Parts: sequence; structure tokens; C-alpha cells
Amino acid sequence: MQQYEAGQYDVIVVGAGHAGVEAGLAAARMGAKTLMITINLDMIAFMPCNPSIGGPAKGIVVREIDALGGEMGKNIDKTYIQMRMLNTGKGPAVRALRAQADKVLYQREMKKTLENEPNLTLVQGMVEKLIVENDECKGVITKTGAVYRSKTVVLTTGTYLRGEIIIGDLKYSSGPNNQQPSIGLAEHLKELGFDIVRFKTGTPPRVNSKTIDYSKTEIQPGDEEPRAFSYETTKFITDQLPCWLTYTNEETHKIINANLDRSPMYSGMIKGTGPRYCPSIEDKVVRFHDKPRHQIFLEPEGRNTEEVYVQGLSTSLPEDVQHRILQTIPGLEKAQLMRAGYAIEYDAIVPTQLWPTLETKKIKNLYTAGQINGTSGYEEAAGQGIMAGINAACRVLGKEEVILSRSDAYIGVLIDDLVTKGTNEPYRLLTSRAEYRLLLRHDNADLRLTEIGYKLGLIKEERYQAFLNKKQDIENEMKRLKSTIIKPNEEVQQLISEAGGSPLKDGIRASDLLKRPEMTYDHIKKIVPAEKELSPEVEEQVEIQIKYEGYIQKSLQQVDKLKKMENKKIPEDIDYDAINGLATEARQKLKKVRPLSIAQASRISGVNPADISILLVYIEQGKIARIAN
Repeated sequence: MQQYEAGQYDVIVVGAGHAGVEAGLAAARMGAKTLMITINLDMIAFMPCNPSIGGPAKGIVVREIDALGGEMGKNIDKTYIQMRMLNTGKGPAVRALRAQADKVLYQREMKKTLENEPNLTLVQGMVEKLIVENDECKGVITKTGAVYRSKTVVLTTGTYLRGEIIIGDLKYSSGPNNQQPSIGLAEHLKELGFDIVRFKTGTPPRVNSKTIDYSKTEIQPGDEEPRAFSYETTKFITDQLPCWLTYTNEETHKIINANLDRSPMYSGMIKGTGPRYCPSIEDKVVRFHDKPRHQIFLEPEGRNTEEVYVQGLSTSLPEDVQHRILQTIPGLEKAQLMRAGYAIEYDAIVPTQLWPTLETKKIKNLYTAGQINGTSGYEEAAGQGIMAGINAACRVLGKEEVILSRSDAYIGVLIDDLVTKGTNEPYRLLTSRAEYRLLLRHDNADLRLTEIGYKLGLIKEERYQAFLNKKQDIENEMKRLKSTIIKPNEEVQQLISEAGGSPLKDGIRASDLLKRPEMTYDHIKKIVPAEKELSPEVEEQVEIQIKYEGYIQKSLQQVDKLKKMENKKIPEDIDYDAINGLATEARQKLKKVRPLSIAQASRISGVNPADISILLVYIEQGKIARIAN
């Protein structure tokens, strides 16, 4: 194939899934001339699995993307068919928003946004090779011979690298949803010396809504209260569509058990490691054999399609078995199978080969984001995408790169886990992975990250001013409540009694009264009204920050200790072989990960406190041996 010069850019983004669109938009909006190349322009921001955004931990990531100036939150707010806040009966640390998307509309809206971004060029093409000179990435070459040169490249290839779809004993080369796989680039990454792993994920069948008997299922409506992911959203979709709940049963499990010999998961056909927290139905039946049933959610794929996603029934069993399984489930006895469930195997790079900026250690100016880094989920991909796009643009524009810490954001937890610990299965974010989850809440993503987005040029002036006003309102109201004394008059005692609390004996600060579990901000403002009308978001912040003040303070003290360790930097080229006393395993792991700080080193599996003490003493002595280049 004859090559030709096709253009010069600051940033090239390969792939236009959920990581790619955030990377491309971030780089372009920061002022970098950006090119996005994707195999199929009709698959931009496609949802090959569940057509939904958010959920525990993931929903908070979407809020963080929005607080930084990203697009995912805005796009789902324009295209959802149902919105629900999860875990409302629990504390604020685990509350999370989840939206069911109109799959096609979500894609179209995102494509329109990309096409209207002035600094971004969209091109359909198959990238086969990277241009690498002296261990620096300088562009890409496509299958048709187009040579695009650039200062940085971001790979967001999803599950396309050597993708293979598996249904029963059928296995064929394919990307998700029967798209072209990326073979040449996968082989090229191996040639460049990257450590590659093989992962697997899967999807459930889709059935025709007209053939479902919904009378045998339980309705799952959206929230009546208007909700949004984006801090900029002011218009809300009110005509929501319900989802429906049903269950597997003994008969379902009998069919699955009787056909395990035909399951590629158990026959040995699937070699890749699957996601622990999103198992297939055959895996659930085998692993949890004591459970008589498993939940199945019937989720519409959009307003203008009859396709329904059978959530909870992910499978790679043969198609005839899938038909029989569906017939055993209440409401699906006569359901018409429109698309069979399948497993997909794909290549991913071992993420300990990345710096916390998501630049590869092996090749300068090459960044990776999304499922290529071993993660699962649209939200995890988008969170990495915006950070890779930001850092690629920072490199080009001569700005300082951005690394979010574990106490800044779930995105920080996600990236730190990947680059420090790696992953031996498709990684999924969970609230339990964040040690500072009380600080990383759905409600305060803007307070944590808007300042960063504004400094990068991703948050517009008008939005930033509104944010500063909100911040000031929270501060003023908290000061007021801490300095206002409530006296125990008859009206106050009655209100406290109606709320189920014990009466006051003396005067009490309004903030201390609010700390009582039965009291809410609504109660307090009835007794001592605010000087001006406050937004519901300000009132929510005041209530949470006062009620959880003690716990928040403890978390902040831990963060301060961590920051001291984060500030103890380790030179990138330190020679660990020259440090006497390090355990062999610690030496090997430190050489592999090459942590940038003592804090990061302390989180590496196999590096013990004794090794950290030796490392600290060595660095503080100042005579540091460095690896010869």
C-alpha cells in the first residue's frame, strides 16, 4: 500500500468510544489541534453492552468528568429514557445516579458534538501502525496508507484489538457487535515490546418488547424528582420509560447445568479472563449454586426500537440454549430473540507499563485510555479518556501535566490502582476501592474538581462564576448556623418532638442541632430562616458537611498524612539495584512500576513497610544512584 502524507496535528486520538470522545474533546477544547480516527463513524460512543450510564462509584465518575469539563454527563442528560438515584436510604458516600440511555440517540448526540467542535477533525480509518522514532511516538499510519503526524497519540481501542466473538462452539474474528476488529495494530503493539494480556467480556441476548408478557414482571419506574449528571443541565426529560424485573428459576438453572459442556467458558474455548463483578449467567449458576434464582432486568434500548436488553443474562452459550433459557423466565416464555448474547475476547496492555498521566513508559508521547488498559465499563473508560486527553494536550501546550490523587476523585483511585497495582481481570470501580469515599461523593464533585477544569480552559467563565457563588453561599450559611443560637421555646420544642428528638434543655447552636440524626436542614430553616433563598444544592452541601463534619475531618487528616508521602518524590531513573537491604520481591516490583512518590511505592503489592523505610532513608541521604541511559 502506497503511503501519503495526510496531515499534521498536535494530538491524534485512535478510537471514538467513550474514552476516545472524552480524550478528543478535552484536547481540542484546551487548544490542541486534534484528529480522531475511528474504524466506523457510525459507532461513535456506541454502547455494545448495557445501554446505561452510572451506578455505584461509576455515577460519581460521570459527575467528576462533568466537573472537569467533559461531555458524558451532558450527553446522557439529553438522551436518557430513565433516571434513578441509587442507595438513597444509605449515607451520601454511596449514593449514585444511574440512567438508562436511548442507545441510538446517545450516539447521534455525541457524534454531533464532536462534529461541531472547531478544533477537532473526525476521520474514518483503521490505524495499523504507530510512527515511533527514538522511542517517541510521532503519529500513525492507516490501512489505506494515510500518514498522520502528531506530537502526541492517545490509543483508545476498546475491545477491538484482535477481537474475537464466541457463541457456543462458534468463534470468529470481530470487534463488538460484528464490527471489524483491529488486527494490525494489536500485532504492532506486541512488536514494540508491550506486555499484552487477553481479557474477555460479554453481553446478554436482546429480545423484542412486543413479545414480552410484562404482567408477569415487576415495574421499575424512574425517579419523579428531576435529576441530572451535569452541573449545567437545566432541562429535564419527564416522559421516562420504565424497566422491568423478573427472575431465573430452577428450570433455568437445570438447562444451564445440562449444557455446561457446550459453554465455551467451561469447554476451554475461552482463554481470556472475564470480569469478576459482571459474571455470565452460567458462571453465576455454577458459583452460586445454592441460590434458587437470579435477578433479570428488562431494559429498553431506546424510544424508537423494540429491542430490550436482558440485563443479568450475559452468556456465550449456544443460540439454541439461549432460546430455551428465555422460555423458562416469567414474562419471556414467548420472547423473540433478536440478538444472541456473546462473549468477546480482546487484547489489553498491562497497565503497570503506564505513568499516572497515562503516558506509556516505553514510548514517550503515547498515551492509552479505556479498555485497552484492562478496565471494564463506559464510565471507567471516559474517566481515563478525559485525563489522557488533558495530559496529551498539556504536553503539546507546555503545561504541567495533571494527576488526580486518590483523595481528589474516583478517577484518581481508578488510575492509581491500574498503574500501581495492575489488574489480572477486567477492572471495575467499586465504592469499596476508595479509602476516602466520604470525601468523594456524588454531591461534591464540582467542589473537588471545577477549579482544575477551569484552569485547563475546559470550564467556561459563566459556569465558573456560578460555581464560586455556590461555594460562597455554602461557606456563609455554614458560618451562620455555627454562630446562631437556638433557644428552647415552645415552637422549637414542638418541632423537635415531631421530628422524633428529645427536647432541648438549654440554648444550642443551629449547627449542633442539625447534627442530630433526626434533624434535617428543612427543620433548621423553619426555626432560623436563611437570609436569602438558597439553592437545593447549597442546602444539601450545608447539611452533609455539618452532619458528617467529624468523619470528614478524620478523612482530611488522613489525606494530609498521605500528601506528605506524595510530596516525597522518587527520581524516575533511580537504580533500585544500588539500594542495600530491599527485599528481592520489593526490588522487582519497584523496578517494574517505577513509582513517582513514596506514597505510590507504599501501595505496590509486595512492597512492605520495611522496604519503604529503607527507601526513605536512602532518598533522604541524597546520594542517589541512577540508571545509566
